[in-house]
Amino acid sequence: MHAQEMIRSHPEMRGQTNDVLIRCIEECYDCAQICTSCADACLAEDMVQQLRQCIRLDLDCADICMTTGTLATRRTGTNEQLLNRMLDTCAMACRLCAEECERHARQHEHCRVCAEACRRCEAACRDAMGSMGARH
Repeated sequence: MHAQEMIRSHPEMRGQTNDVLIRCIEECYDCAQICTSCADACLAEDMVQQLRQCIRLDLDCADICMTTGTLATRRTGTNEQLLNRMLDTCAMACRLCAEECERHARQHEHCRVCAEACRRCEAACRDAMGSMGARH
């Protein structure tokens, strides 16, 4: 992805980046897309009524991931307290979504794929929280 190149070119970064945070940004955007796609696929299933909670958590997770990725991308000024809270919230949303998708993963391949993406994003958010003392 181009996140690292773009952030590195930011005047306040002076070529320095927090690679852990950049990986988190990329995982957030990836997870948002996959969760949106999973919700759409769930809506196309014959048993859509049984997937209501999955759809809800997919859409909530997608929105939170997108917002977290956007906030983490901004490099002008600082708002580390808010970013840390968003990373924690994103990790929780990803965990909840993954748990729900895992319940349906045997029947629906899209839920398996989504659960895996959510687990990657959850881990990336936790790693990013631990890296916030580093230059970003």
